[in-house]
Amino acid sequence: MSTEDGARIGLRERKKRETRAALSWAAVRLAVERGFDNVRVDDIAEAVGVSPRTFNNYFSSKAEAIVARHLDRCLRVAEELRRRPTTEPLWDSITHAVLAQFALTPEITANPPMADAQQWVAGVRLMVAEPAMQGEFLRAGAIAEEELAVAVAERTGTDAERDLYPRLVAGAVMAATNAAMQHWMRADPPMEPLGIAPLLSEAFAQFAAGLPTP
Repeated sequence: MSTEDGARIGLRERKKRETRAALSWAAVRLAVERGFDNVRVDDIAEAVGVSPRTFNNYFSSKAEAIVARHLDRCLRVAEELRRRPTTEPLWDSITHAVLAQFALTPEITANPPMADAQQWVAGVRLMVAEPAMQGEFLRAGAIAEEELAVAVAERTGTDAERDLYPRLVAGAVMAATNAAMQHWMRADPPMEPLGIAPLLSEAFAQFAAGLPTP
């Protein structure tokens, strides 16, 4: 393969990733603003400037599109963990890996959530309560937990298939992430959309300390 062919393939793959991410963010934003049942695939595709057929090349449903951002973020945690220094304590590495995925992202910068934080959080609560969404979140969580267990096993010299430890850690990370998200959604007054990061830091600090009794 020539260098030019490789560059062309690389550009094509990058555009695919960008289109997938844009469709997922548009699905989230529209579902929060309008309500899950009031958003069609056509609306999501139109918001990104592609055809419904293009949407269907990436996702089988709007619920899958919405949860894709969460799944991709969780999968990137495993990738980031592999890049952390091996001399760094495991829970420090995990904390850095998770928090890196909750930084301000380009799509949020370009299309910030609605100015009213309370309205945004209320919309998110309704969206994630949809049965179709809950099923997709469970599926995404299982996929991400599997990948994270493999990354933890590589980091700790254990076996993700035979040893309990990497799966315990992966399960704890996903549980902490879910708990932080639930706490963020229940907060009164509502937190800012990116206010989940301090909650994640606190959760992982408690795990690193052995999850002592309060």
